[in-house]
Amino acid sequence: MTVAEKRNDLIIRFGGEGGEGVISSGDMVSQAAVRSGLEVLTFKTFPAEIRGGYAMYQTRFSHDKIMSEGTGFDVMVAFNQEALDNNVKLLSEGNVLVYDYPGGDIAEEQKIPGVTCYAVPMTKIAKEDLGTLRSKNMVAMGAVAELFAISMEQIRGTIQSKFGKKGSEVVEVNFKALDAGRDHVRNNIKKTDPYQMDPGKTAANTIILSGNDAVGLGALLAGCKYFSAYPITPATEVAIFLSRHLPKVNGALVQAEDEIASLANVIGASFGGLKSMTATSGPGLSLMQELIGMASMMETPLVICDVQRGGPSTGLPTKHEQSDLLLAALGCHGDASKVVISPEGVEDCIYLTVEAFNVAEKYQVPVLILSDGSLGFRTASMKQPDPKSLRIVNRELYNPSNGGEFKRYKVTESGVSPMSLPGMPGGAYICASLEHAESSAPRYTAENHTMMTDKRFGKLKDLEDFFPATEADVQEGAELGVITWGSTIGVAREAVADLRKTGMKISALYPKLVWPLPMKALNAFLAKHKKIIVPEVNKQGQLAKIIRMETGADIISYAIYGGMPFSPKMLADKFKEVSK
Repeated sequence: MTVAEKRNDLIIRFGGEGGEGVISSGDMVSQAAVRSGLEVLTFKTFPAEIRGGYAMYQTRFSHDKIMSEGTGFDVMVAFNQEALDNNVKLLSEGNVLVYDYPGGDIAEEQKIPGVTCYAVPMTKIAKEDLGTLRSKNMVAMGAVAELFAISMEQIRGTIQSKFGKKGSEVVEVNFKALDAGRDHVRNNIKKTDPYQMDPGKTAANTIILSGNDAVGLGALLAGCKYFSAYPITPATEVAIFLSRHLPKVNGALVQAEDEIASLANVIGASFGGLKSMTATSGPGLSLMQELIGMASMMETPLVICDVQRGGPSTGLPTKHEQSDLLLAALGCHGDASKVVISPEGVEDCIYLTVEAFNVAEKYQVPVLILSDGSLGFRTASMKQPDPKSLRIVNRELYNPSNGGEFKRYKVTESGVSPMSLPGMPGGAYICASLEHAESSAPRYTAENHTMMTDKRFGKLKDLEDFFPATEADVQEGAELGVITWGSTIGVAREAVADLRKTGMKISALYPKLVWPLPMKALNAFLAKHKKIIVPEVNKQGQLAKIIRMETGADIISYAIYGGMPFSPKMLADKFKEVSK
């Protein structure tokens, strides 16, 4: 093998049939890269069927901070003909193709102009040499590790961690397959491509998490003690994570009979004094709307994580979309006060979940976290959070020792009224979904409803100051301003940085608070730029609509809705087009 150029950034894509080990291969290579001291960000997509169908896992390694999954890929590892067919049109000059040949279902040797093609008989080695087709993905990993200088030692450590509980025999079978892939490359392939990852320095206290697991970790750090949910793709992993860890902090997790019941459970637990949460996706959030209105009327703090997917209806349950914003912000009947926030990346999922609980507890409102399928399934490396550094807010409680009549919905200067807990002396009140007086007794007069509606909305008047998670990246002299949200932020950051390197002036606003809009930051940004473009992954341009509705600004919407996220190149090309 020839000596290759060391790379600072490398993107490897694995593709094959669901059930072939494509996803687990990507996971293990990513874990090995983190153990080697590299930054990692992954993207995966797979079919809705239990088994079969095309699955893809993409891993980006770098020594620098990674903001998105990148544009395209450097290396394609094709486990079968379908993976090759789906990606061959994406291969460009300088790319590498590693493919299963001969012995698999790829029909012929590949010769693609400008592309380095390495044939590795993964299926043949697994079936004939090792006697088990299930080891095919390990053969592929050994070959990839040898070709691109990914630490075999770290992959072995990952295999030991994953399969150690199944016994030494299972571990040894996987080691043998890994070595077989490595040895085939050493003995049969002359490396001619330029890609080789230079390991970094192993960072202390580094962890790798998925976006869904990060939401669960954030809930634990915030002090969540109760979680109820009904399984739904792509949000189920939040519940799975908390089912393992909530009992360790004397918390409880309940799987309800449906999404409606799960939110009803959460409302009841919060009424009882526990920080409470659920997680769902678009169809479940639709079912929860009446109870979100009830929580708003009752002024009960709670958190809902909506991991968005392609819709409507069952739609694209395993694909990416940002199409629940209108539902989350405006979906309730009547005038219901609530807050919607949206994290940018995996690490953000930890800290914004903590802040979601802080906002819910301080303002006694339902808070919705809008994640998405790309972010929920994505894994990334990050520094282990320090619980001592976090801001933790708890609800204001009624103090019986102060004396006087307890008025649960007393109109105060801040708009927030102290809550009582069940059994608290003097703290009894009527907790119902009817409009009520300050005492909590039902009251239906026009004057009272106006007063209470103003109270429920007025308490959020300083929200933007309490939760100032809106970043304005303004470049002096820029006429074009970009505003985007959720996981599209990372892609936009990379596109903006790339364009600035070419000399283009461009600004960006990245709101994490998406309802109510952060009007101070938004108006200041709008005033500085002649053109505003809002890229987002939904047909209707939902954030663009909300900004127009709230500000009257002339907004250019850039919407895609094919089930996949933007790439930095897509955004950069569009920004250049609009700026002209």
